Amino acid sequence: MSYARASDGIRLHYEVIGRSSATPVLMIQGLGADKHGWDMQRLPLAMQYRVIALDNRGAGRSDKPFGTYSLEQMADDAIAVLDEVGVEKAHIVGASMGGAITQIIGLKYPERVMSLTLACTACRNHPWRRELLNSWATAATEHGVGAMTREAARWVIGPRSFRRLLPAFGWLGPLAMGRTSHAFVAQVKAILDVDDAISEQLTQVTAPTLVMVGNQDILTPRGDSEEIADRMPNAELVVISGAAHGFMVEHASTFNRVLLEFLGRVTRAQKAAAVELATAAAAAS
Repeated sequence: MSYARASDGIRLHYEVIGRSSATPVLMIQGLGADKHGWDMQRLPLAMQYRVIALDNRGAGRSDKPFGTYSLEQMADDAIAVLDEVGVEKAHIVGASMGGAITQIIGLKYPERVMSLTLACTACRNHPWRRELLNSWATAATEHGVGAMTREAARWVIGPRSFRRLLPAFGWLGPLAMGRTSHAFVAQVKAILDVDDAISEQLTQVTAPTLVMVGNQDILTPRGDSEEIADRMPNAELVVISGAAHGFMVEHASTFNRVLLEFLGRVTRAQKAAAVELATAAAAAS
């Protein structure tokens, strides 16, 4: 079992699959989720890439300290995992809260980024979403995370798939059961404490970026993704028809196809640019 150490000493669990020589992809999940939230993506990606999936602090096998968390801290955690694995640059894939963390990585660590994928996420919090997340935190504190999971699931899974997918939601969903209340609440507060001014800074992120959203997502609706894509100079927006917030599970095959096409295109372009640069340097010498 693999662990990295965060700057404040907590242990961060991660898992790596795929060839060590392959291009690395770091995957960051959302609120309450661990690396299993990517179980329908990791194996297909590992056929071509070195896939690194971590458990954010407060989730999975990572430490769950009491106290205040921040998304910037969790962005630093993700970089600590890359350092532990010995990866200088990676494609960064983030969903929901993980997408917000990925935006921060793009701003704070541009030299570590090959591309960004921002799935079912936002760059600021609307008042209604603040109220909703606060209600989840209250329910988790008073009744436990498991007790509020079923209601929260209705915001994540599309209505047509709700009954079919709910049994699997306990280990796949972004609000998976079995989480500790204090850590879940700390993650909620970390989301709510992000300065909305980050949305204005996204114009500085020049990495190739894929923004993905389902057209039935009611937690981070299409407008949130459109705002991100409009602000980022090298972003492209893909809207998946019939998909809700948890579309990496509900529409895994479509999600994987879009993601693999994007990663492949960016990887090929960057390798070609590196070869051209090396050729020019050799000719100049």
